[in-house]
Amino acid sequence: MTLTNMKNTITSFISTECPWRDTLYWYPTTDSTNTRAKKLAENGAPHGTVVIAGHQTQGRGRMGRSFHSPESGGIYMSVILRPNCTPTKLMHLTCAVAVAMCDAVASATGFRPGVKWINDLVANQKKLGGVLTELSVNPKTHLVDYAVVGIGINCSQEQKDFPEELQEIAISLKTAAGANPSIPHLAAAMVKALWEMDKLLLCQKDAIMSRYRQDCITFGKEVVLLRADTQQYGTALDIDDDGQLLVQFQDGRTEYVNSGEVSCRGTYGYLPQEN
Repeated sequence: MTLTNMKNTITSFISTECPWRDTLYWYPTTDSTNTRAKKLAENGAPHGTVVIAGHQTQGRGRMGRSFHSPESGGIYMSVILRPNCTPTKLMHLTCAVAVAMCDAVASATGFRPGVKWINDLVANQKKLGGVLTELSVNPKTHLVDYAVVGIGINCSQEQKDFPEELQEIAISLKTAAGANPSIPHLAAAMVKALWEMDKLLLCQKDAIMSRYRQDCITFGKEVVLLRADTQQYGTALDIDDDGQLLVQFQDGRTEYVNSGEVSCRGTYGYLPQEN
């Protein structure tokens, strides 16, 4: 499908009430939708600009990890937001996007995935997709100049299509939902869900986080707190309204920790070995 035809097909599924359909870009291949969206944002692209690709050559996840983004295998999308607020008002943004993506998948396929804290979409204890949020703050006003939210979802892969090192921990919608999803239909559902999320982001935080807790599968699972050269094992209990995870450690104490410190890899069937 040509660049224009795919864009037109996607937008045909998006209501004219959604203004984001008019600032949507489709690329058969790009380095990273987040990278491209950030360049557009730096050049003044407006709130609600959407970047979608059928293939990423340098797909990125959290903490500098790569995200496997094969041609015709999934949907890779980034959206520019300009919320005009301080960064502290967006602590729950990743959680909000994750819930919106669960809504989108359910709307397009009838199958609702779960969320592994804090940013992975999961099905059958395997990774279905991921969310990456990045902020740029104005040094003079200390307000967010823009936020870029990126999402990658595995759609049509068979298990054998994933790299060998991912076959035990990754899954696609085709496998999880039992049907090959329509890429344009799912992409349109993702745009609509993000547009609806954006309208509630700063005024319905409690409701968003309540829904995140319902979708999150991490509670009750073993996690590992990684600090310097130490590993502390505990159990995930809850999250606060900023998305921090409440962990009860083996000595009985509890602590809220952030996503940069914790591994929840037990969800995917492996954990760092205890020393």
